Amino acid sequence: MTYPRKHLLAIEGLEPPHIADLLDLAESYALLNRSGKTQRDLLKGRTLINLFFEDSTRTRTSFELAGKRLGADVINMSVSTSSVNKGETLLDTASTLNAMHCDLLVVRHGQSGAPSLLSQKVDAAVINAGDGTHEHPTQALLDALTIRRHKGRLEGLVVAICGDIAHSRVARSNMHLLTTMGSRVRVVGPPTLIPAEAARLGVEVFHDMKAGLAGADVVMMLRLQRERMSGGMVPSAREFFRFYGLDAEKLAHAKPDSIVMHPGPMNRGVEIDSAIADHPTRSVIGEQVEMGVACRMAVLDVLARQLPRNS
Repeated sequence: MTYPRKHLLAIEGLEPPHIADLLDLAESYALLNRSGKTQRDLLKGRTLINLFFEDSTRTRTSFELAGKRLGADVINMSVSTSSVNKGETLLDTASTLNAMHCDLLVVRHGQSGAPSLLSQKVDAAVINAGDGTHEHPTQALLDALTIRRHKGRLEGLVVAICGDIAHSRVARSNMHLLTTMGSRVRVVGPPTLIPAEAARLGVEVFHDMKAGLAGADVVMMLRLQRERMSGGMVPSAREFFRFYGLDAEKLAHAKPDSIVMHPGPMNRGVEIDSAIADHPTRSVIGEQVEMGVACRMAVLDVLARQLPRNS
C-alpha cells in the first residue's frame, strides 16, 4: 500500500484511497490478532517511544501492545517524572529523543500542534495520539474500522456524533474521516458545545437529540471534557443527561440496527446510560478498544516501511 507522508499527524488532508488502505491493513491485523498469531519480526530492531504529556491508559497501552506485537522495543516515557516536568522545553525533549535514535514516536500533548512541532525536529516518524482540541487520528481510524465491520461500508451511512463536540479532538478527526469517506455526519449537542466551524466541515448541526438521532445508523457519544471548559458551558450533569444523555428512549429514534460507540472514558449517567453502554447487541464499545490495537499496528507498519533500513 502507499501512504504519502512520513508522519500521521492528522486525518485532515488524507485522501479516500489512503484511508481505505489503512483500514484494509488494520482489518488484516484484527483477524491476525483474533487468531492468536503475531508478526514479531516486522519491527524487530526498531524502537517505539510513547511520550504522553496527558494521561491515557487506553491509548498508551494500545500503542504499547501494537508495538510489541510487531516486535518493536517499546519505551513508555513518564512525563510526570521526567525532565519535562522540571521545565525542559519541547524542543529540548526533541533533541534528547533524537540522541536516543528512536524510530517511531507516539505523542499525546495538551497543546494543539505539539506533535507537528516535534515532527519537524526529530528524525523519527511521529504519530499524533491526541493534541489539545485538534485531532486524534488513530481513534478515528479505529472508529471507522469498527463501523465498517458492522455495516460493511462507510459511504452513505448516517453517523450522529453527540455531546461535547467543541472540545473533542475525536469528533474533529471523525468528522474529517467520515465525510471524506462519504458518510453523512451529524453533530448533536447544546449550542455552547458545538464549534462555530462545524457546518464548514461539511456536517449537519442539531441541538435536539431526538431529531439528530432520527434514522441514524451509528450513534457516537462523547464525554464532557470539563477540564477544557470555562465555567457555565453546560448545566448540571443531571440536566445534561436529561437532554443529551443517550438512553433507550432517545436511541429509539435511530435505526433499529444502529450501533452505539464511545471513545472512552465513559461518564455513565452523564452522556450515556449504563444499560445502553453495556447492551449486548447495540454497543460496540468493547470492539472499539480491540480495533484500536489493530489500527495502531497498521499505522506503525506503514510508517516503519518508510524508515531507513536497520543496519
